[in-house]
This record gives sequence, structure tokens and C-alpha cells, in this order.
Amino acid sequence: MKCPLLANILLDDLDKELEKRGLKFYRYADDCNIYVKSLRAGQRVKQSIQRFLERTLKLKVNEEKSAVDRPWKRAFLGFSFTPERKARIRLAPGSIQRFKQRIRRLTNPNWSVSMPERIHRVNQYVIGWIGYFRLIETPSVLQNIEGWIRRRLRLCQWLQWKRVRTRIRELRALGLKETAIMEIANTRKGAWRTTKTPQLHQALGKTYWIAQGLIV
Repeated sequence: MKCPLLANILLDDLDKELEKRGLKFYRYADDCNIYVKSLRAGQRVKQSIQRFLERTLKLKVNEEKSAVDRPWKRAFLGFSFTPERKARIRLAPGSIQRFKQRIRRLTNPNWSVSMPERIHRVNQYVIGWIGYFRLIETPSVLQNIEGWIRRRLRLCQWLQWKRVRTRIRELRALGLKETAIMEIANTRKGAWRTTKTPQLHQALGKTYWIAQGLIV
């Protein structure tokens, strides 16, 4: 169902049925997860709920998207769980992939846009994304993502400094030592590898990007 409101109206009876059976579940529109203690219980509940949906509510169940599985192997609205006894909420792998795809587009060096505008666009997307996933309990993932975003921006900045003399001038202005400047300005490394060097980390590190208005 493409309309969440329509799905909520049609599936209100499903909610009541699940509550009557004492099952733990979460549902948004037609996306629903039911949590039980064993594989056998999961298979039994899946069969009985499918019968209820098809016979009582006259709804067709999508078999390709329906499964009995461990919670940490499934995704729900972009979230998943860690495979621990006391599970924590984490990002589903697909959510990270989609996020990175969007950031790659916003930090594509071939996109002709000023750095302030690029940072503004990145901030807009990141604020909304973090707001949606604020419930996750694995902060190290966010820290890795933040570092990766800064590296993507370093790539854009480095490629904007096309000439060696431009790099020397800009790196001097940022206070990098002369020996470090000469080492990095004349590097034969590819641009992406260069973004990970200590010299560029120092010149275009977290403090630099915060000063430019980046929120991460």
C-alpha cells in the first residue's frame, strides 16, 4: 500500500488481533514486525496471521517480503538490532548504503558548486537523517560516518586546488609547516588516497570544517 493512512485504516483490525493474542509487534502502514521467542513460534504465528489477513481481511500477503528470521538479520523502517543478548537498536546496512550514496552525490567533485553551498546541502541532509535515526544505540557508526563525510569534503577541496602553487598557497594560509606542505603539494598519490594523509588531516581536519559551517 502506497498510502500509510489507508494502510492504517485497513490494518487496524490486524493490530487488534495481535493485541488480543498478546503478541509483541511494531507496525507502520503495511510494514509489520512480530516478535516471538523461537523459530517454531515464528513459523506458527506467520501462518496464522497470514490466514487472518487473507481470509478475514481479504488482503494479499507479499511472500517475497515476508519471513521468519532473527531480528538482527532483518530491517524495519531503516533500523535493525545488534546480535547480542541485550539487543541495541542499530542502523540497517541498507540505510548506511543509501546515506553514503546521497552524500557521494552531494560531494561529487564534478558538481560545479561553491564549497559553502555544498556544505549547506550536506548539512540539510545530515540534520534530517540524524533526526530520523536518533534512536540508534551504536554511536561508533555515526562517528565513522562523520569522519567519512569530512574526507569526502577534503576530496572536493583538494581537487579544487588543481595546481601545485595553489596547494602551496592554501596550505600555508592554513598554517601547515613548510616541510609538510612540500611533501603533500607535490604528491603523486591519487586524490582519494591523499585525503587520508596526516598533512591533509591536519590542514583540513575537523576544526577546519566546523569553522566552515559543517555540523559533523
